[in-house]
Amino acid sequence: MMRDTHDEARELIAVGHAASDAQQIWLRNHLEECASCRDYAEGAAQMVRALRSLPVVADARLVRATQMRVRFHAARLRETRERMWLVGLACLGVGLTATLTLPFLWRLFAWMGDQIGVSTLVWQTAFLLFFIAPALVLGVVLLARGAHVKSHKQGSWQW
Repeated sequence: MMRDTHDEARELIAVGHAASDAQQIWLRNHLEECASCRDYAEGAAQMVRALRSLPVVADARLVRATQMRVRFHAARLRETRERMWLVGLACLGVGLTATLTLPFLWRLFAWMGDQIGVSTLVWQTAFLLFFIAPALVLGVVLLARGAHVKSHKQGSWQW
């Protein structure tokens, strides 16, 4: 079924500025030629102006409920920001202590490997497992519990 040019013009009038540049040019050309579509466009513009001139009054309960929700979400954002600050400090502390203790642990494992008489590959593998084991265990525990990081629309993270 073919669309009527007048129907297409009315749809573009309803869309307004969301129409593409080519569609707006076509609509302007059509409105110059078609009196009925031009009257429709003028009527639509008058209706939009009339609707925009009406004051919108919100009920006091709606205003209070909205303010309460905004305050609640603002408090949650503050808590999340504070929590992320603490997580950042904890990561910094873990990184610093790992950097400081890594050479000592390396020497300890090398010394223990010499004392026990195992090959270098064995004590280096043991060192690697010892170093990675806490992260692996924590990951398995979190997966077993079903805990994971969820992303929200606001961009905040929740555990």
